[in-house]
Amino acid sequence: MILKKLDLIALQNEIIEWTKIMMKQTGGEKAVLGISGGKDSSVVAALLVKALGKENVIGILMPNGIQNDISYSNELVEYLGIPSIETNIKNITDSVLLAVDSIKNDIVPTVSRQTGLNIPPRIRMTVLYAISQSIDNSRVINTSNLSEDWVGFATLYGDATGAFSPLGMLTSDEVVQLGEVLGLPDKFLSKAPSDGLTGKTDEDVFGFTYEVLNKYIREGIIDDLTIKEKIDKMHLISRFKFLPIPMYNSKLPIVADDIADIYKK
Repeated sequence: MILKKLDLIALQNEIIEWTKIMMKQTGGEKAVLGISGGKDSSVVAALLVKALGKENVIGILMPNGIQNDISYSNELVEYLGIPSIETNIKNITDSVLLAVDSIKNDIVPTVSRQTGLNIPPRIRMTVLYAISQSIDNSRVINTSNLSEDWVGFATLYGDATGAFSPLGMLTSDEVVQLGEVLGLPDKFLSKAPSDGLTGKTDEDVFGFTYEVLNKYIREGIIDDLTIKEKIDKMHLISRFKFLPIPMYNSKLPIVADDIADIYKK
């Protein structure tokens, strides 16, 4: 969907004000986020700078071994003027994979390819929270967009995590448009989305384009019924990633205070 410039400026201002409110509600003063150099983390970082000031936004670079496009991340934090930390997670991910591999038996005959792909995002989020908890009054901010989340292209307890999500209800093309209004250089907005792990772009993995996905999300229009069926299935089986963990309702009384209401629903 192509948004008008005035609408984008209004959207930018609304997200900035919403971010201030969310930080206050969560008791946060500083924001910590992973920086990939792609559009999502770049736009979130730019929004946070406007909302909190660049001194209160901390970018974390977490290559997994050699990352050929790490220059994008370095250039982004330099462009925004935010403090940053770089830590390589390869030793950690290798250790976890080795630990899982060492217990192979009839129950776990092999470490699946998907396990190998999901461990780095979970390690990155663990590192982000470890850093955040070591910085007074800081909060980890989610950088996912609606398009990725719609088809479940997010790792549970990995990049699907954070105190709140500024872009969680914006499609990938809307994120790009917002980035343009924020004045971000095109290189940070046009970089082909990828997980940085498989050597493939998101669209290679999906088997369809973001353009097709976004049009379906916003307008309900899709020509290829096979792709529609695939998107619908991906959406259906991934919803659990974005819902609060279900809790058995014992129906026993909780009367401590008004907050108890959330446990009764």
